[in-house]
Amino acid sequence: MTQPPELQDKDLSHAGSVVDKAIEYMMGQNISSMAIASALLGGAMGVLTRTLPEGVIVQILQNAIASVESGEMRGMAGKDHAGEA
Repeated sequence: MTQPPELQDKDLSHAGSVVDKAIEYMMGQNISSMAIASALLGGAMGVLTRTLPEGVIVQILQNAIASVESGEMRGMAGKDHAGEA
């Protein structure tokens, strides 16, 4: 069942806050940025594969690649963006 937008926003904000805190904790433990990013990406892929069809996952990944290639992600460097869609 799909949640109303206000609940989706609340869930996204909450999940983003949890991810930000997890990143902060791992950085404090001197875990490399590459290891943190790889673990988060792997976890996200696991969630996606359990909940979405492959075609939708491919589209999400293609959108992410396009954001990197366009330079959109460079403008976000150094900021926490968990929970942003």
